[in-house]
Amino acid sequence: MSHNTQAFMSTNAGLPPSYETIKEEYGVTELGEPHNSAVVRTTVINMPREVSVPDHVVWSLFNALFLNVCCLGFIAYAYSVKSRDRKMVGDMIGAQAYASTAKCLNISSLIFSILMFIICIIIVSTSAAVFQAFSQRMPHSGF
Repeated sequence: MSHNTQAFMSTNAGLPPSYETIKEEYGVTELGEPHNSAVVRTTVINMPREVSVPDHVVWSLFNALFLNVCCLGFIAYAYSVKSRDRKMVGDMIGAQAYASTAKCLNISSLIFSILMFIICIIIVSTSAAVFQAFSQRMPHSGF
C-alpha cells in the first residue's frame, strides 16, 4: 500500500504541479509568432455552391390527385420522389435527370387535362343545345 501512495505523492506536498513543470515534462510550446521568418501561404479553394434541383413533388402530387390523365400525374409523382431520393444521396446529376422527366410529365398531364376539360365543356354545351333543339321540334304527346 505504501508503494501506491508514494506514486501519487509529489514533492510539492498537496499543491498542484506548476505550469512550468508540465510544460517541460510534455514539451508544450506556446502559441504566438512563428519562430522562423518564412512566409505563411494560404490556399483558397472555390467550392461551387450547392445546386438547387427542384424535384416538383408538389406539382406532381397535384397532378396525381386532380389531373391524372392516363396516369401521367402518378408517374410524374414517382419520378419526383426518385429525384428527391437522388438529391438526398448526393447524386445531383441523377436528381436533375429524374426532375426533368417529372417536369415533362407534369407539363404533359397539365396540357392533356386542360384539353380534356375544354372538350368536356364543348360536348356538354353542344349536347344541351341539341337536346333543346330536338325538344322544340317534337310535339308533346300529351301525357
